[in-house]
Amino acid sequence: MASSGGGLPIVAIVGRPNVGKSTLFNRIVGERTAIVEDRARTTRDRLYAEAEWNGRSFLLVDTGGLEAAPDDPIEASVQVQARIAIREADVIVLVVDSMSGMTPADTEAAELLRRAKAPVLVAANKSDNAARELEAAEFWSLGWDRTLPIAAIHGRGVADLLDEIVAALPPTSSGALDSSDRETPSGETPDGTETSVTPSIALVGRPNVGKSSLLNALLGEERMIVSDVPGTTRDSIDTRLSWGRGEVVLIDTAGIKRRGKVASGPAAERFSTLRSLRAISRADVAVLLVDAVDGLTAQDAHIAGYVVEEGRGLVVALNKWDVVEDKTGQTFDQYVGWIRGEVPFLDFAPVVSISAKTGQRIDRVLELAVDVWGERRRRIPTAELNRVVQDALARQDAPMVKGRRPKLFYATQASIEPPTFVFFARDAGAVHFSYERYLENRLRDAFGFDGTPIRLVFRERTSAEPTGRRHSRGRAPAVAGGRR
Repeated sequence: MASSGGGLPIVAIVGRPNVGKSTLFNRIVGERTAIVEDRARTTRDRLYAEAEWNGRSFLLVDTGGLEAAPDDPIEASVQVQARIAIREADVIVLVVDSMSGMTPADTEAAELLRRAKAPVLVAANKSDNAARELEAAEFWSLGWDRTLPIAAIHGRGVADLLDEIVAALPPTSSGALDSSDRETPSGETPDGTETSVTPSIALVGRPNVGKSSLLNALLGEERMIVSDVPGTTRDSIDTRLSWGRGEVVLIDTAGIKRRGKVASGPAAERFSTLRSLRAISRADVAVLLVDAVDGLTAQDAHIAGYVVEEGRGLVVALNKWDVVEDKTGQTFDQYVGWIRGEVPFLDFAPVVSISAKTGQRIDRVLELAVDVWGERRRRIPTAELNRVVQDALARQDAPMVKGRRPKLFYATQASIEPPTFVFFARDAGAVHFSYERYLENRLRDAFGFDGTPIRLVFRERTSAEPTGRRHSRGRAPAVAGGRR
C-alpha cells in the first residue's frame, strides 16, 4: 500500500476543527511541516511525515477537522480523507481542546471513532497549566482510559503521549519496517561511493493544472482532494510509491500563484506558496504541469526558472491533452516548438503530453523523471571531458572582452546534483556569457544531461602554477539551463 511508507505503522491525528492537530503534528515531526493558522479548516489533505520515538519509527498523519455536516463540497471531500486516515491507522490520536471544554463536535467525533479497529488515545490539548490539566479530566467521560493532558505549542506532555503511542503500535514482527530496513535504488555520491538513495519528484505548477489528479492517477487511489476550485491543495505532501526495483517519493504541492496575488492573499496561501517553493529546493526533479488548453503562461515560465535556479531536474508535462481540440500528428511537435520559442532556457527539458484524467501516458512522466534524476547524477571522466573541451576550444576561441581574450586550459567535474564543471583559465573573469553557452552546448551535445541544468565555474590559473594549486577568484557559478 503506497500510504504505508514501506510498511511503517500509521498514527492518525484526528479531531474537530481548530483544536491544534497540526500544531501537534509539527511538534512530533520536529518542524513546521503542516500549515498552522488560528482559523478552522486550514488543513485539507492528509499530510504524512515520518516520525521516530524511542527507536520506533512510524508514519504520522495530520487530517482536516472532523465535521458531521460540512457546508461545501471541498469540506465534504476533507471528511472523506479524514475517514480514510482513520481506516488506515494503526493508532488514532483524538485531539480535543481543554480550553473550550467538551463540545457536541467532540462527542460526534468520538462516536465515529468507536467503530475504528485501531486503539484510540485522547490528547487534551492546550492544557498549558495545572488548572487546565484539571479541566481536561472531563474528557475521560468519552470512555477511553488513555486520556492525556498536553500543550502541543509548548511541548508539555507530548513526550508522555509519544510513550503511549509507541506502546500502542503493533509489534515489529507484524511486518512493520523501520526506514533503515527499506530497500531503495543505489546511487553514487560525489566522491564515487555507493549510497542508498530514493529519487524525490515534486509535482509543481499553477493552481488547478492537475497536480493532485496526476498524483492520484499514479497512486491508483484518491489520496489528494481534487476540485475545480483553484487552491484546494495547500500543503506539500510526500508520498512513497514503488517504482521498478525501488521507490520514488512524490511531492504534491500547492499551486504557485503570481507574486502579487500571493502577497495580497490570506496567510495560509502565502505559507503554502513558500512551502511549494521549498519543496522544489528539496526535490531531485520537478515535473512542471502545464495546462495544454491554456498553453505555456508567464507564470509557468517563472516556476520553471525557479527550478533551474535551484539546479533541479525538470520535466514539462502538458496535462489535459485529451481535451485539446483538432489534434493532428504535428500538434505535439508544434506545442514543443512554441515552448522552446517562448522559453529558450527550457530546451534541455523533456516534454510529454498526458491526461491525468484518463491516465494517458502518466507512467511516462515517472519514466522521464527517473531518467532525469540519473542524468543529474552523472559523472564524466576527466580525460573524456577534456577531449570534448579541447575540441570545443579548437573550434572556437573565446571572444575578446574589453581588450582581454581569456585562455581556457582544461576542465574537471567538481560535483553532481547538478553536474558542475570547473574550467581553469587565464583571465577567467573575462569569459563572455555567450561563450559559456557555447561550452554548455558542446557538453550537452557530447554527454546529454537531458532534463538537468548544469553549472559552469571559471577559475583563474596563474602561469606560475600550471599543475599545482590554483587560485580561485571572482565569479560565482553560472547556472546553465539549456541551449540558447
